[in-house]
Amino acid sequence: MNRICIIGGSGTGKTTLANNLGKKLNLPIYHIDGINYLQNWEIRDKNERDKIILQKTEEENWIIDGTYHSTLKERLEKADYIIYLDYSTIAQIKGVLERFIKNSGKEKKEIPGCNEKMDWKFFWWVVKWRKNKRPTIIESIKEIDSNKIYIFKSRRQLNKWYKEKFKEKIKC
Repeated sequence: MNRICIIGGSGTGKTTLANNLGKKLNLPIYHIDGINYLQNWEIRDKNERDKIILQKTEEENWIIDGTYHSTLKERLEKADYIIYLDYSTIAQIKGVLERFIKNSGKEKKEIPGCNEKMDWKFFWWVVKWRKNKRPTIIESIKEIDSNKIYIFKSRRQLNKWYKEKFKEKIKC
C-alpha cells in the first residue's frame, strides 16, 4: 500500500479516509480539491492542476483523494490500491449535509483559505453525480486489475474493512 487512490462522490468520506490512512501508513496525502482550489474558492487553471496531480503520481508513495476525471486513468494505473466509495445518492447527500452542518463557515483543512459552504449548484451536482459521473468511473476501473480495487457500498462496510485491516475503529 504505497500508492492509494481514493475515489467516490462528494460526501462519501474520501478526505476523512485519506487522512486516517495517511496517519496509519505514514504516507503523504494529496487532496485534489486542495490542488484545484486556491484561496476563496478560486479555481486553478485546469492544465496547471492536472500537471500538479500527475507530478504527484510520479512519487514513490502517496494517497490521492478525489475523482477528477481528467487525470483519473493515470492515477488508477499508477495506484497499487484503489478504494472506490460507491455510495448511494442519499448517502452522499447525507454526508455533504452533515459536513456542512458540522463545519459551516470553518476553513477546510484540505483546502487552505476556503471555508465550508453549500449552495444549490453544488447540491444539485451531488444529486446528479451517480447518474452523470459514476458511469465513467465504472468504465475506467474495468480496465484496471481487479485485485487492486476495493469497492465499498456503505460507510458501515468501509468501517468494518478498516477495523479488520488495521485493528482500529474509525468513522469515515
